[in-house]
Amino acid sequence: MRRILFTTFAAVALVFGGAAVASAQDTDVTVTVEQGALAISVPTSSDLGTGTPGTTATGQIGTVTVTDNRALLTATWTASVSSTAFTTGGATGAETIPNTSVRYWSGPATATSGTGVFTPAQPLAANAVTLSAEQTAFTLTAGVGSNTASWNPTLLIDLPAAAVGGLYTGTVTHTVL
Repeated sequence: MRRILFTTFAAVALVFGGAAVASAQDTDVTVTVEQGALAISVPTSSDLGTGTPGTTATGQIGTVTVTDNRALLTATWTASVSSTAFTTGGATGAETIPNTSVRYWSGPATATSGTGVFTPAQPLAANAVTLSAEQTAFTLTAGVGSNTASWNPTLLIDLPAAAVGGLYTGTVTHTVL
């Protein structure tokens, strides 16, 4: 079979007046990987239930998710958390739970996607931190491309023995950079 193909090739070359010349053309092809944003989503509200003065109200506040669509070669981010004081009524001293009485622990990731090292800042209840100042909640290091991480943090609010009865409201803020 090879001999027939060679003979045919030689015959075509003779018809066109000489040796056959191969021709090749290249096409440069491009594709763009879109870059997005770094964002955090949190529950709009959470209810930790009830507690009596001198006890601790505890509960998970709902899923916090960081979505990193920046598509970076070296992706890192840090999610932080802070809290205001919790108040009721006229926010007098007896109607205020200071943020020094608010503790937080991230717990482990409930879901992750993408490449990188996802690290909870407080993986265990024993690692809970006071939210009297901004604290790290979760980090990503050694990331590549896009990634996400979710966790369901627990809040512990120490109810003062002198607390006045009422519905106390405060704000827990998560930030990602």
